Amino acid sequence: MRTAIHHLLSEQARQRPDAPALSYQSATHSYAEVWGAARSAAAQLHGLGLERGDRVAIYLEKRVETVAAFFAASVAGGMFVPINHVLKPAQVGHILADSGARFLVTSADRLSQLAVVLAGASVEHVIVVGAAPPEATGDHSVHGWAAPGTGADDFTPVDVIDLDPAAILYTSGSTGKPKGVVLSHRNLIVGAESVSTYLHNTADDVILSVLPLSFDAGLSQVTTAFAVGAHCVLMNYLLPRDVPKICAAHGVTGLTCVPPLWLQLADVPWPDDVARRIRYWANTGGRMPRTTLDKLRATFTEADPYLMYGLTEAFRSTYLDPAEVDRRPNSIGKAIPNAEVLVLRPDGTRCDPGEEGELVHRGALVALGYWNDPERTAQRFRPVHHPGQEWRAPELAVWSGDTVVADDEGFLSFVGRSDDMIKTSGYRISPTELEEAAYGTGLVRDVVAVGVEDPALGHRIVFAVTPAAHGFEAAHLITALRPLLPAYMLPSRVDVRDDLPRSPNGKFDRPRIKSEVSA
Repeated sequence: MRTAIHHLLSEQARQRPDAPALSYQSATHSYAEVWGAARSAAAQLHGLGLERGDRVAIYLEKRVETVAAFFAASVAGGMFVPINHVLKPAQVGHILADSGARFLVTSADRLSQLAVVLAGASVEHVIVVGAAPPEATGDHSVHGWAAPGTGADDFTPVDVIDLDPAAILYTSGSTGKPKGVVLSHRNLIVGAESVSTYLHNTADDVILSVLPLSFDAGLSQVTTAFAVGAHCVLMNYLLPRDVPKICAAHGVTGLTCVPPLWLQLADVPWPDDVARRIRYWANTGGRMPRTTLDKLRATFTEADPYLMYGLTEAFRSTYLDPAEVDRRPNSIGKAIPNAEVLVLRPDGTRCDPGEEGELVHRGALVALGYWNDPERTAQRFRPVHHPGQEWRAPELAVWSGDTVVADDEGFLSFVGRSDDMIKTSGYRISPTELEEAAYGTGLVRDVVAVGVEDPALGHRIVFAVTPAAHGFEAAHLITALRPLLPAYMLPSRVDVRDDLPRSPNGKFDRPRIKSEVSA
């Protein structure tokens, strides 16, 4: 029975020890090897005094030791805290301080950059992967990464139950510093089993991990693979053209990306034999522009497209059945297996079909709350009512803050974030609707629509764009949009850039863009 996240790995190591589990660069490691590395690292953590519930921060690029450290924390009874390797010391320092991590797994070069933030921090032990560890210069001790097999046979995994906290994922958020979402072992296990079910994953799949492991969708690539004994290929993303190359090298059958990355991958050449090997591709983190969807379907002619929606507070939430893509290309589908997604009014009553409301997710994937933030937890994790079942104990669901609408058959369409909605001339406008129209002109490669405060209108609409080709002029875009949008939805200004800033998870950094165009 799977009650802890490391059971995904230990089960495969027992049943399929020699099967490929992880590939990184030119090396491939079996399930037995990865499990051995995780057990040795767990024994090391235990020997250094890790107690049940302690946080283990992992600040590394994607590599085998990164994944082994996640599972090692679980084996030892702790919680793993993935930190995106592109974050700067100040951001890392916030996560270390906020999580109260006593243990940090990192590399020598990254450790050398953290001297200031580690001074006076909660970190007591630093475990260095790769090069020989440097000498400690602060209040923490420094250790080398445990060699595979070291101490593993003498260490017994710590008993936990599935409701115990397993991980803290820090989300970029729309305002303020990142907040930590606490996921239980049950959240991670059910998420892996649910996603692998609707994606029809098997041990024959080769799944490319190109999203950050600190991002819920990125972590899901590993857990989903391990749930069925598939082969996961770790890639530290560099350039769009590198993705087809690594897919060719490993025979990748499935990959999941966010819209900005798909926009780039749709424009790179894919050899026919590589594209035909892709069994499915999935989108998450925002609505897929129709023009990009059409390009990808023309490229991956043998693949099933999965349009998904997820929020860190519920790990995964909805997907659109590939059979429905032609009928509902703008839909985020229905709830994933073992979850229910409701569309509710502010008073908690259910919306009628066609009526906009807040997406509310209930079930085994609902996270435990925000780390050390009961006030914010109480705002987002609230009870749902079950008419006719007043005898039930209160059940907490996660209120997403996202506005959606369901059709007569229950298929959901994303309208927008409640805090991203543009209000102008008395109208409430979804940025995604404006962006879809802009993509449809074929004139822009990237676009983000924001509302800038205006005393007369409420908001002025501003587009931040990168052109699709040389010779772009803002006036041409507005002219092309006139037949597509009513006058009140046209941008008052088009801010042309070479590139748009992205968050560490690869999504467009809307708060930053809004701040910059408002200045």
